[in-house]
Amino acid sequence: MTASFPPFSDGINLTIKELLEYRGRSALLDLSAKNQIKSHMAGTLVAKTKGRGMEFDEARHYQVGDDIRAIDWRVTARTGKTHTKIYREERERPVVLLVDFSHQQFFGSQMLLKSVQIAHLASLISWSAVANGDRIGALLFNDNDHRELKPRNRHHGALGVIEYLVKLHNQGLESFKRNETNPQSFEKACLRLRRVVKPGSLVFLLSDFSGLTSKAIKQLQLLSRHNEIIGCQITDPLEHNLPDELSGALAITDGVNRTEFLLNNKRRQQYALHQSTLLDERAQTLKKLKIPMLNFSAHLPLLDQLNQRYSRQTTAESSND
Repeated sequence: MTASFPPFSDGINLTIKELLEYRGRSALLDLSAKNQIKSHMAGTLVAKTKGRGMEFDEARHYQVGDDIRAIDWRVTARTGKTHTKIYREERERPVVLLVDFSHQQFFGSQMLLKSVQIAHLASLISWSAVANGDRIGALLFNDNDHRELKPRNRHHGALGVIEYLVKLHNQGLESFKRNETNPQSFEKACLRLRRVVKPGSLVFLLSDFSGLTSKAIKQLQLLSRHNEIIGCQITDPLEHNLPDELSGALAITDGVNRTEFLLNNKRRQQYALHQSTLLDERAQTLKKLKIPMLNFSAHLPLLDQLNQRYSRQTTAESSND
C-alpha cells in the first residue's frame, strides 16, 4: 500500500514526517470566516460586542461612567469636546479536533488505512487553523488510551497535535493487532469532549462514525448548543460496494464480530443497499443535530480529493454565473 502523497507514507504506519508535509498545503483548506468554502468552515471571529480589546473601532463623545484612560486626547483637542476610544474585542476562535483511532479505523483495502487518512486530515486542519491565526487543540483516542490537548496558537499547537496523532495511532494499531478492542471508545470520547471544548469553539469530528451510539448522540447534541461542529466521515470503498472480482465464500469482520456468507450478485446488491442505508442514517442523525457531514475516502490521497472538490465547486459557481 503506497500513497502518492505524502511521499513518506506506507499507508499503515504513521510518521511525523508525513504529517509535516501538510504544513505547506494549508491553503487548500480555508478556515476564514469570510470564505465559507467546502464545508462552511469558520475561523477567527471579531465579536460584535464592543469592549476593551485589540482593535480600535471608533471615537465617540465621552459619557458619564466611561474609563478616563480611554479618552482620545487627539480628537478631543481637535474638536474641543471630550471623546472616548471604543474598541472592538477581537476574539480567537478555538478549533478542536476529535480524532477517532478506535479499532474500526484500522481498515483499508487499497491505499491507506482509514486511521491514516484521519491523521492526514487532522494534520491539514491543524495547519490551516494555524495559518488562519486560530488556536488548535484536540482530543485523540484509541481503544485503550486518550489524550486531551488544550487549544494553543501558532505552530506549537499544530506540532502538539501531530506528536500525539502519531503516538495514539501507532499505539492503537498495536492494540488492534492484539485484538484489544473497546466498543464504547467513541461514546466515552464524546463525553470527554464536552469537558475539553469551551463555548464558541469550532469542533471537527474525524471518524467513520461506526461508534455513533445513542449516548454519543446525546453528548454531541449538548455540545452543539454552544459550538459549531463539522463531521468528517472517512470510509473505505469496501464499505460501499463489494467488487465484482470477489466471489464464493466471504467472511467480514469489524474486529469483534465475524460474518460469513456465500457471495453472489444478489448478496452483492443487498450488501450495497445495507451499507448505503447505514451511511445515510449516520448522516441524517448528524443533520438533525445541525452537524454537516463531509465525506472522505481512504483510497485516494487527501489533497487529490480536496482539489476535486474545489474544481467541482468552481465549475458549479461558473455555471450559476
